[in-house]
Amino acid sequence: MEATFKDFYDTLIENLETYTGEYESFIDYGPNLFKLLCDLLNSDVDRSLKLPICGAIAYYVTPDDIISEQVYGPYGYIDDIYLSSHVLKMVASHHGYEFLQQYFDDEIESIIKECEKKSLEILSEDEIRSIVEYIGL
Repeated sequence: MEATFKDFYDTLIENLETYTGEYESFIDYGPNLFKLLCDLLNSDVDRSLKLPICGAIAYYVTPDDIISEQVYGPYGYIDDIYLSSHVLKMVASHHGYEFLQQYFDDEIESIIKECEKKSLEILSEDEIRSIVEYIGL
C-alpha cells in the first residue's frame, strides 16, 4: 500500500474551511500567508530574510506555540498570522510590496496590513513579545 501525504497548506485549508467565527475575515488568510512564506524561500529574497521566513513557517507547524491550535482551534492561528504579517512586512521593507505581489494572487499589501491590525487588536503586548521571541526575532 502506498502512503499518501498531504501538503501542510492543504491541512491548514482543511482546518479552517468550516470556521465561521468572529475572526473569520482574517484567519482565512492564514494558509495563503503560509504558502507565500514557503514560496519566498524559493525566490531571490535577500539571504538575511531567510531565517525569519523559516521561523514564521516553523511557527505554523509547531504544536505548542503561544496560542495553540490544539487548545484553541482556529483562534489559535491568530498568533501565526500575526507573525506571518510581521515577517512579510520585513520582506516588504527590504524588497517592496511589488516583490511580494508576484507570489500572491490577491492584493498583498492590504492583506498584510489587515492581518497585522486585526491580530494586534486581539493579542496582548506580552503575547506579541512572546511570539516574536519564540523564533528569535
